[in-house]
Amino acid sequence: MDESRLHSREKRAGVTGLAEEQAALRGVATLVAGGAPAEQVFRTVAQQVSGLFGADVAAIVRFEHDGTVTVLGDVGGPHEPGARVSLDAGYVVHTVRETGRSARYDSPGAPSGAEGSLARTLGVRSAVASPIEVEGAVWGAITVASLYGGECGHFPGLSKVAERRLTQFTELVASAVANAQAREELSVVAAEQAALRRVAELVAQGGSSVEVFDRVAKEAQGVLETEAVGLLRFEPDDAAILVAQSKTPWEPPPLGTRLALDGENVVARVARTRRPARMDDWKHATGAVGAMADVLGVRSGVAIPIIVAGQLWGTMIAASNRSEPLPPNTEARMQQFTGLVATSIANAASFDQLMASRARLVTAGDAARRRVVHDLHDGAQQQIVHTIVLLKLARQAFRDGRDDTEALVAKALDQAEQANVQLRELAHGILPASLTNGGITAGIAALVERLDLPVRVDAPVERFEPEIEASVYFIVAETLTNVVKHARASTAEVSVCVENGALHVAVRDDGVGGADRDGHGLVGLADRAMALGGRLEVESPAQGGTLVAAALPLLDRSEAGV
Repeated sequence: MDESRLHSREKRAGVTGLAEEQAALRGVATLVAGGAPAEQVFRTVAQQVSGLFGADVAAIVRFEHDGTVTVLGDVGGPHEPGARVSLDAGYVVHTVRETGRSARYDSPGAPSGAEGSLARTLGVRSAVASPIEVEGAVWGAITVASLYGGECGHFPGLSKVAERRLTQFTELVASAVANAQAREELSVVAAEQAALRRVAELVAQGGSSVEVFDRVAKEAQGVLETEAVGLLRFEPDDAAILVAQSKTPWEPPPLGTRLALDGENVVARVARTRRPARMDDWKHATGAVGAMADVLGVRSGVAIPIIVAGQLWGTMIAASNRSEPLPPNTEARMQQFTGLVATSIANAASFDQLMASRARLVTAGDAARRRVVHDLHDGAQQQIVHTIVLLKLARQAFRDGRDDTEALVAKALDQAEQANVQLRELAHGILPASLTNGGITAGIAALVERLDLPVRVDAPVERFEPEIEASVYFIVAETLTNVVKHARASTAEVSVCVENGALHVAVRDDGVGGADRDGHGLVGLADRAMALGGRLEVESPAQGGTLVAAALPLLDRSEAGV
C-alpha cells in the first residue's frame, strides 16, 4: 500500500513536471513566434530552465572568435548580460565548443582548481550544457549548474533527461537568434539600399563628380561600418591621387595627396590586376600606401576597382584599425557604390565631350559661313559685278552706235556663265541637289561617280529626316575623300541600313590603315553623329584597311505623325 502510494505520487510528480516543461516551452515559443527581441528570449529561457531544473545557476552564452564567451542571459550567476568571460578548459561550456555536443560535469568534492577558475570560484558541484546551433554551426550554449551550499544540490541521474530537455530550449533559442539575424540583415539591406538610392539620385540630378565622390565616401562608410572609406584616381605615371575621404578616427591625409603605386598593398594590387584586393593584416604592406597605412594605424583593408567605359579609373578603399578583419561580404557591398561612381564619372565625361563637341560644331559652323561669304565675295559676286559692268558698257556702246557692242555682250555672257558655275560648285559643297531630290541612294551615287575609285554601294531607297540624310552623306563624302587622298586603297564599299531604330552607315576600304582618330575630319564626323544622339566608331589597324561606322537614332515615325 505504501509502495503503491509512493509510485502514484512519483507518477503525478512526473506528469506535473512534464506539464510545467511544456508550459515553459510554449511560453518561449510564443515569444519567438511573436518576434520578441532576442534579449527578452535569452532572459526568459534562462529563467525557465533555472526553474525547471531547480538550478542554482542558468546561463546562455555566445561563443566568440577569440575563445571567450559573451553572457546573454544569466540567472543566479555573477555576470551581467553582455559580459565577456574566458572559457575554462575542462568545463562543460568549453567541452560543448570543442565537440559540438552536450556535456556534463559532476564534482565528487569541492572544486580543486583543475576544473577551471569559474567552476572553482562559483563552487560548481554539478553542471550540464547543451549546444545552440544556428545555420549548421555551433553558435553558443545553454548551461545549468548546482553549487555547493546552494539550494538544489546534485543533479542525480540527469544526464539523458537534462540533454533532452535542454535541447528543446536550445532549438527555440536558435530560432530566436536566426530571426534576430534575419531582422538585422534586413535592416542592413534597407540601410544600404537607402544609401545607394541617395547617391543614385545625386548622380541622376547631374551632381558634380566632387559632390558624388564625397557622398559615396560618407554613405559607404556608414553602410560598411568601417573606420574610413576613400576614393583614389589612378594617374598615367603610376601614381594614385586621393579625391575623396570619409570621416576618420585618425588625422586624414589631405585631398590631392599623391601616392606612388609601388610595393605590395591593396591599392597597388588593384592597379596591377584590375580586381578587388584584400589585406587582413597590413603589417606586411609595403610601398607608399603601406607606409601611410602604418602611420595611420590601419590594420586591414579592402580595395575595389572603379572601371569607366572599360578602362581602370581608380579604386575605392575601405580601411579599419580594428583587430578583426573586415567582413567577407565587404567587397560585394562596395561594388554597388563603385558602380555609381563609374556612372557619375562617365556622365561627367560624356557631358564634357558633348560640350566640347558643341563648341567644335559652333566653330565649324562659323568657319563654314565665313568660307561661304568669302567664296561668294571673291568668286560669284565678283563675276556678277563684272557682268553688270560689261552690260552697262554694252548698253552705252549700243546707244553710241559703236561696233564693240556685241563683243561686250559676249564677255558679259561669259562672266555670267562663270558665276553660275561657281554658284553651283558652292551649292554642291553644302548639299547636292541629288541628295535633296533623291535621298541617300541618289546622293551617294552622284558622289561616287566623281571619284577615281571603285566603290560598291548598298543603301536603301527610302527617305529619312533631312538632318539624318545630310549627316549620312557628309560621313560618306568625308570618309571617301580621305580614302582617295590618303589610304592608297584599290576598292571601297559603302553600306547603309536600318537596324534597331537607328540608321547604320559603314565605309570600308582596303587601304594602308592607320587613320588618325583624332584628326580634324574624323573628330568633325564624330561631333556630327553625337549632335544627333548617335556615335561614330573607327577601326584602322596599322596592318591595313579602315572601317568608319556610325549609328544615328531615327525619329519614331508614329510619334512624328508620319
